[in-house]
Amino acid sequence: MRLLLSVVLALAAGSASSAALASSHAARATLTVGPSSYGRVLFDGRGFALYAFTRDPRGKSVCTGTCAKAWPPYVVKTRPRAASGVKARLLGTTRRADGGLQVTYAGRALYYYVGDRNGGQILCQNVTEFGGLWRVIRPSGTLVR
Repeated sequence: MRLLLSVVLALAAGSASSAALASSHAARATLTVGPSSYGRVLFDGRGFALYAFTRDPRGKSVCTGTCAKAWPPYVVKTRPRAASGVKARLLGTTRRADGGLQVTYAGRALYYYVGDRNGGQILCQNVTEFGGLWRVIRPSGTLVR
């Protein structure tokens, strides 16, 4: 219940903020690896945690509408760069239904959580929402359980 309330509050704080989050990160098309309480995981170039959705089929995103407001996709204009610790061969993109180019890692579409307001925050690890689990990703491409 507490998580649901935090999602509702985060969405109420402005769905425009999720769009701003996604677009502000689009300019920083770099995948990095950093420390967290879950071990070393993937972050964008600004240090924001990236999540995968277990309901997504490989290489595709099914998170749209309300889902994408709570979990903005990591959308870029060009192929992202791999920083130290990121396996470039696992890095890719997929075309979203709206035409946007979403970053993938090990075949999994990557997302932000709208409630993560600061770099390094991981507030929704292993949470069930929208019919699947949301998990951060290790540099190997495996999901943190």
